[in-house]
Amino acid sequence: MAEFIVAIELGSSKITGIAGQKNLDGSINVLAVVKEDSTQCIRKGVVYNIDKTVQCLANIITKLKSTLKTNIHQVYVGVGGQSIRSVINVIPKDLGNDTIISQDMINELMDANRNMDYPELEILDAVTQEYKVDQQYQLDPVGIQSQRLEGNFLNILWRKSFYKNLNKCFDQAGIAIAEMYLAPLALADSVLSEAEKRSGCVLVDLGYDTTTVSVYHKNILRHLAVIPLGANNITKDIASLQMEESEAEKMKLKYASAFTSNSEIDNSLMLPIDPERLVESRKFIEIVEGRLEEIIENVWFQVPSEYTDKLLGGIILTGGGANMKNIDIAFRNHTHIDKIRIANFVSQTINSTNSDINAHNAEFNTVLGLLAKGDMNCAGEEIHNDLFGTNDTTKPLSNDQHKVRQPNDIAGTGVVRTEAEKKAEEERIRKEQEEEEERIRKEQEEEEERLRKERKENSTGHKFMRGLKKFFTTIVSAEEDV
Repeated sequence: MAEFIVAIELGSSKITGIAGQKNLDGSINVLAVVKEDSTQCIRKGVVYNIDKTVQCLANIITKLKSTLKTNIHQVYVGVGGQSIRSVINVIPKDLGNDTIISQDMINELMDANRNMDYPELEILDAVTQEYKVDQQYQLDPVGIQSQRLEGNFLNILWRKSFYKNLNKCFDQAGIAIAEMYLAPLALADSVLSEAEKRSGCVLVDLGYDTTTVSVYHKNILRHLAVIPLGANNITKDIASLQMEESEAEKMKLKYASAFTSNSEIDNSLMLPIDPERLVESRKFIEIVEGRLEEIIENVWFQVPSEYTDKLLGGIILTGGGANMKNIDIAFRNHTHIDKIRIANFVSQTINSTNSDINAHNAEFNTVLGLLAKGDMNCAGEEIHNDLFGTNDTTKPLSNDQHKVRQPNDIAGTGVVRTEAEKKAEEERIRKEQEEEEERIRKEQEEEEERLRKERKENSTGHKFMRGLKKFFTTIVSAEEDV
């Protein structure tokens, strides 16, 4: 039986499906890559047309199965896009004097944080920042004596409607989800070094419709936000010169630069829009740089002020937008961060014959990061040449057949529980509550029965009968002694 991992990324310009095998040395052999245009069903990284998204997903799976000659049992999925943001939450717990902190206490804090209610928003993941033990901050406070404990968490939120629509698409397409991952975290693990995460850095994923900003310090994710501006906004601005967006995209790829010094601008240079029209080079430059400056300012605004002077790892740029000429200079000029690195490819060793993958243009970094996260076989039965199609006997797992993982087991890992898992967890909690209520009811009934017997035994009539019984017993005993 074949063994491989399948990952799917739902982007604003395309949905990408990729299959690969992991080798013992950690390298990955890419077996198949397929793409479907998603501009008619995904906007700002979010599903807005369920039917068309379902069709795209079905096409992805069909194409992968055709290439691999094998059915697909399950897939890994990335979660990202507009409205994803992070919020700091502090959960305090007062302890008794000389109390030693236990793991159960930590779990209580994590559970309390997970049960926070954010209207219209879903908690996708909760990243522990640190714990405040009295006045000291600790990453692992278990075993420490304390009177007060505070848990500091970074909750990553997404609109509930977006979350439900994504799950609904895979359910309707009949595709089982092995695991859902926060795409920005999977990407970060594949393009950032441990040194960069530890010393402090900002990862900027310049996508088609959105730009994702992830801030790390001391190996911990400190902030996550998605800006609803991307490389396509530059294309649309160029299209305002009265041309089709497809032509504007070609002009952007051919002429656009993120930064051009005044000494390099030729005021007499004209750029061709079409065979009959031209545009001034300076005007074109102003359009491109104006929008890009807005994107960079929004990126820098997302970096919390307490970390702006702690970014020793600098700024790391990735995504399709990072391919623009002089993009590093533009970021350096606006943020005044000297250390800028462009991550054109993931850190894993990838073996592939696919020209898109081998282009190393950062466009496939996220889906490769998702592929690297996979550790469960996604392959089903092999497909044989059967004119009647009777060989497709693989029954994919439905999304409610996977094991239910406890929230605290996967907290901060980037793993997002599916809607089916959450429903199963709610059902488990409901049953536990019913069992607890039944236990309390039985205890109350037993206590009431005990009190009833006690009242009966202490009643006047009962005492008289006991006294009378004792009197006759004494008389009978006396007679027997005689």
